[in-house]
Amino acid sequence: MTRKPHLDRAHVLDRLRDMIRIRHFEEACAELYTQEKIRGFLHLYDGEEAIAAGVIPVLGAGDRIVATYREHGHALVRGVPMTAIMAEMYGKAEGCSGGRGGSMHLFDAGTNFYGGNAIVGGGLPLAAGLALADRMQGQDRVTACFFGEGAVAEGEFHEAMNLAELWDLPVLFVCENNGYAMGSALARTEAQTDIHAKAVSYGIEAQVVDGMDVVAVEAAARNAIARIRETGRPILLECRTYRFRAHSMFDAQLYRDRAEVEEWRAKGPIVRFQGWLLENGLIHDTDVADIERAVDAEIAEAVSFAEAGTWEPVETLQAHVLGPQPEPPLPVAPSGRTEEITYREAVKQAIRDAMKRDDRVFLLGEDVGAYGGCYAVSKGLMAEFGEDRIRDTPLSESGFTGAGIGAAAAGMRPIVELMTVNFSLLALDQIMNTAATIRHMSGGQFGVPLVIRMATGAGKQLAAQHSHSLEGWYGHIPGLKVLAPATLEDARGMLWTALQDPDPVLIFENVMLYNRSGPLDTNAGPVDIHRAAVRREGTDVSLITYGGSLYKTLDAADALAQQGISAEVIDLRSLRPLDDATIMASVAKTRRALIVDEGWRSGSLSAEVMARIMEQAFWSLDAPVGRVCAQEVPIPYPKHLEDAAIPQTPDIVAAVKSMLGR
Repeated sequence: MTRKPHLDRAHVLDRLRDMIRIRHFEEACAELYTQEKIRGFLHLYDGEEAIAAGVIPVLGAGDRIVATYREHGHALVRGVPMTAIMAEMYGKAEGCSGGRGGSMHLFDAGTNFYGGNAIVGGGLPLAAGLALADRMQGQDRVTACFFGEGAVAEGEFHEAMNLAELWDLPVLFVCENNGYAMGSALARTEAQTDIHAKAVSYGIEAQVVDGMDVVAVEAAARNAIARIRETGRPILLECRTYRFRAHSMFDAQLYRDRAEVEEWRAKGPIVRFQGWLLENGLIHDTDVADIERAVDAEIAEAVSFAEAGTWEPVETLQAHVLGPQPEPPLPVAPSGRTEEITYREAVKQAIRDAMKRDDRVFLLGEDVGAYGGCYAVSKGLMAEFGEDRIRDTPLSESGFTGAGIGAAAAGMRPIVELMTVNFSLLALDQIMNTAATIRHMSGGQFGVPLVIRMATGAGKQLAAQHSHSLEGWYGHIPGLKVLAPATLEDARGMLWTALQDPDPVLIFENVMLYNRSGPLDTNAGPVDIHRAAVRREGTDVSLITYGGSLYKTLDAADALAQQGISAEVIDLRSLRPLDDATIMASVAKTRRALIVDEGWRSGSLSAEVMARIMEQAFWSLDAPVGRVCAQEVPIPYPKHLEDAAIPQTPDIVAAVKSMLGR
């Protein structure tokens, strides 16, 4: 059944008003940019107004929107106040993102506007995840995802298409095909220029729409959104349009001539629609004049609002990096009964317990279901909880990690398993540019309570591509929390605490620990994830380590004790944030420190710990701070070379003795 727009006078005036409002607002922004009132990148929507005006009014208030860096029009039509948008363009505290996002990052929780996104294609997996949350929660919502034709060359486009079709996700994908990804015509960059055909190849229903015709866009959107509500399945609209202005205000437009632009301007969406309405007597010149007068007054008010707005004080610079911090879990009284258990089984118990306690928790990742996980951590959980909550994914780390981020932003509590730390680099864009930043960019409106687990470390003779220790890299990124459970208690207890956290938490599980076994109290439960632990008391030197190196370090402390050297062993447990207090208290007592880190020496986490000790405890030291790290080589395959490449107990003993002049 065709669901045509009802083109009565009120309706057509609304659509025309939407487009004129976008056009005039952006003309004002361009002028303000030349006056240096607006800074950074400024991407204008001039020529593409029919798409936002045709699609967004069809959406319901509960539906969600994910946009691109060219999103002023989407935000205006969605109902984000123009005053708040203009203040955001200025970077003022009254802006819709609190001044933290600027032109490319408009957010508004009140209208379910999940923001602009400066990363080409970066919003596609996020939209899939928002829709996944709605599907899992049985919500009748549609997520509309806008993106340009340049995004179709990105892996996120293909990964999101596959996930949306595979999982029947209620997403309306809207490709705003303006012919130039930035400054390269589509035919220069794409072997297949028919974008809707790319979606069709994944089995997704797709349609080409004249993106310069607001009526055609609205008709297509009405049909698509109604079908998505009926079927729960994704649809793509390729809206063929044209931007009249440069890619951004920095763009000299050397890639196209003026005649081409003027030819398109003559058939622009406002000229076309307004002319048709006047010609057919649906509106009059006075109506257009009234709209323009009202819009210009609104813009003047928005500019005045932004000009009078306040700059956020420097004292609140650290705001919106992390969400409100929960209280640490209360200690669980030990039962006095223990069971012999492996580290692998402790992690599995943690996942099982979390899924039983909270229906919002689900596990997704490569081979986590039918296969049971690469390291057999999730073996048997699919049979227990079903395929919906133990969710096998394609080999598309960026796609399914982004989907986890979106699901978390929509209220779910996903556990994303990345098979190995080196594979996480394929998802680094989503982790760093979305998960770690969305709270900050949105001025605290959106958070990502997500847990990402991954195996890390060397020792299994997996050679250079599967033996990385990159957790220190992630410890560099504000907005994330980074954990390295080494003990059975932490393997069992960190996950639930992490799932209660409002921020993305990364858990690194060292591959050499999975088979390690020992007694674990049957009442073992959640543990604090913000504190380091003193695993052995000592007086002569502080040995500071984490993860897979803990037990080598404890063995070194035993060996040193036999030689009359008392070593204190600190298990960092949390790599971001670092527990400076525990580190400095230990160093103040022992007056010497050695850091043991399986990461490479250059730029390592050990360097950060050393720097903090020098900054905070220099006058307590009796010797330079030392460290034992991985050798500066890719991890070799032969066992004897692999062992030589990473810290071992004799290396730690030798380093301590050297520090003590022994």
